Amino acid sequence: MSDKHVLLAVGTLRKNGFNEQLAQKVEALLEGRAEVSRLEYKDLPFMNQDLENPELESVARVRDEVRNADGLWFVTPQYNNSFPGHIKNLVDWLSRPLPGKGRDSVVISGTKTTVSGAGGRTATAGMRASLDALLEFVGADVMRDHETGIALSGESWASGKLILSSEDESSLKAQVDAFLDFIS
Repeated sequence: MSDKHVLLAVGTLRKNGFNEQLAQKVEALLEGRAEVSRLEYKDLPFMNQDLENPELESVARVRDEVRNADGLWFVTPQYNNSFPGHIKNLVDWLSRPLPGKGRDSVVISGTKTTVSGAGGRTATAGMRASLDALLEFVGADVMRDHETGIALSGESWASGKLILSSEDESSLKAQVDAFLDFIS
């Protein structure tokens, strides 16, 4: 087992949504190669400067989890050619300095990140481009190469089960290998 820790931020709110299933595949591919955990962030309030000081427990917990990980992997659906609002809210909280501290205290700054998603015909291209741009804007270190976008098959849509082609499987494995190298 590697001593690396990968933190997954899953952007679907559905119990067994396609991106939840994709996150499970990422976890399986990382098994034995890195410690993997899920970032629980759904209890974050909407970003509001009135709530920043004193630091809320939920915000402190999320920031600590990100700070203690070697890499942050977003697995999220595409909503209207972008990412879900709760992912934006998460990034907004991570992009703010700690109360009374300067810009050097911004948790997301320098954090190594990558993005994957499963969705319609565009294979979440709009979401990945938008999220990459946001992450770069807030100072994250984004691994843009080897990102995986899955265009769900008709069979996946009909069954509710994520069915990956051999090309999808290869792309996901390449992303895992590249991200482990990236965070080393």
